[in-house]
Amino acid sequence: MAGAIIENLSGRKLSILIGGLMLCQLVCFLVGGLIAPAPSSVMPVLGTKCIDKHFGWNTWYQAREPGQCNTVDSFEDPIIHEHHISANDIVFSFQIPLRFGGELEYSRWQQNLIAMMQVDIVYDPEVEVEPDTVLTLEARLGYRNRGDPEGQWTEYARSTEERTLDCHIDEEHKREGYQYQCSLLPLFELGSLHHNFYLLNIRLPTDSPEGKIMNSGLGRLQDVWVAFIHTNGGFTKVWVTLKTIFFPMIVGIMVWFWRRIGQLSRPPALLEFMLMGLGAALTFLNCPFEYLTLAFDCPWMTLLADIRQGLFYAALLSFWLIFAGEHLMDDIERNRLRVYWRHLSAVLGGCLCLFIFDMCERGVQLRNPFYSIWVTQVGTNLALSFIILAGVCAGVYFCFLSYMIWKVFMNIGSKRQSLSAMSSSRRMHYEGIIYRFKALMLATLLCAAMTVIGFILGQVSEGRWKWDDDIELEYTSAFFTGVYGMWNIYTFALICLYAPSHKRWPKEESKTESLASIHGALLARDNQSSMGEEIEFNRLVGEPGEMTSLTAFVKKAAPD
Repeated sequence: MAGAIIENLSGRKLSILIGGLMLCQLVCFLVGGLIAPAPSSVMPVLGTKCIDKHFGWNTWYQAREPGQCNTVDSFEDPIIHEHHISANDIVFSFQIPLRFGGELEYSRWQQNLIAMMQVDIVYDPEVEVEPDTVLTLEARLGYRNRGDPEGQWTEYARSTEERTLDCHIDEEHKREGYQYQCSLLPLFELGSLHHNFYLLNIRLPTDSPEGKIMNSGLGRLQDVWVAFIHTNGGFTKVWVTLKTIFFPMIVGIMVWFWRRIGQLSRPPALLEFMLMGLGAALTFLNCPFEYLTLAFDCPWMTLLADIRQGLFYAALLSFWLIFAGEHLMDDIERNRLRVYWRHLSAVLGGCLCLFIFDMCERGVQLRNPFYSIWVTQVGTNLALSFIILAGVCAGVYFCFLSYMIWKVFMNIGSKRQSLSAMSSSRRMHYEGIIYRFKALMLATLLCAAMTVIGFILGQVSEGRWKWDDDIELEYTSAFFTGVYGMWNIYTFALICLYAPSHKRWPKEESKTESLASIHGALLARDNQSSMGEEIEFNRLVGEPGEMTSLTAFVKKAAPD
């Protein structure tokens, strides 16, 4: 058996390979830090107050000319009292994107759009805000594209939603003119930013056609703000470019790897199957489906991205457990998937919980973009519990993986004494293999640490707009592109180094005692050596001409 490339590759070639991969990793970080802009941008928009005594949803209320609605600057405007305008006659209009010295429009490279609403409420001792007030709003979202007539909007979604308002004010600020500190409210989320212009109309009614009283505990409302968060188009271009480069690379190395496996006389080992599974999951993650959004409206793209990310996490975490387990080098026969069923059940169970949680929100948003799991106290607690539990599980997983790798190091160290039975050249060969495996294990641990950190920061970054805590998080583009590049480079290196090698360990020169001569000398011994010594030697070093892998060698060296 020829062994793996990591065992037979010369030091010079291995150095060139590692140097090239490290250079690619550096380029991924630099591309994110020097070329790509921030992953997302926030555009706060103040709602324009439109008044209409004959309100109806068959009319679009625009915030800008041409076709601007009848507006008032504040609710203290004399027009409000003169025409007996009530809350039912007021619509808050948000027309995006904003104009900054000219007409701006959204680009399909900006991918998605998230809207968070915040209300400005002035303290008034006569109408204070009630605790946990339920805010009922009627929202309507429309769009138009470049080339459409001005004022011709097409309805995208319409819904009546309830949000729990969390407002507080310090005792020393309970005077007229001071504002309540109110939490952000999730409004809507679009998985695809396919159109150029959007118009959002929001109404806060005080009663319904059925006579139900609504929004009675809001206090003295002054303004309504909406923060629109979108992915930066420049970052998307860099991100998709990286995917376009890595996708054919991983596909090519997988084809090359599997062809080498097919040339062997033995069936593929478990670790080789897991490498193919990891490569397949990474290929699915690398596939640049984002190009579809440039031509089609794909509101499911965000959900698809989460599913791809989840499958890759499941494959990567499962692979690391099996990868470390296959190198424990104990007396247990581990080349079977059922040996790891406890480890894999925990990983797959956790990923399944995250998938169910994601479907509960993003799945429903495909039908109603105004839906959010964060709108109720139960939903908020459930979402926070999932995020905190996922972070804790990620930390526990990393600790367990570190423990397994530590056991690998201990087992290798305790059994290195078996190398003393070999010739000096063969011992040096195996010493080099051991150092290579140790370096690869340390690289695995570093990759796992970066992955866990990235996963936790990703969960915090996604949820911080919704739970509204004072968390300052700088999740830079360099970290995004660096971790993504690390996954591809690490997988590429593993598939390359663990591919079967066609090179056999060369025979030693005449000045060095060869294995064949040693074997012949052992066979020539009659009364000077017992048969047990010959068997022990063959058990350790293998038959003449055989290239024994590190795992097989140390298993042979294990005490009976």
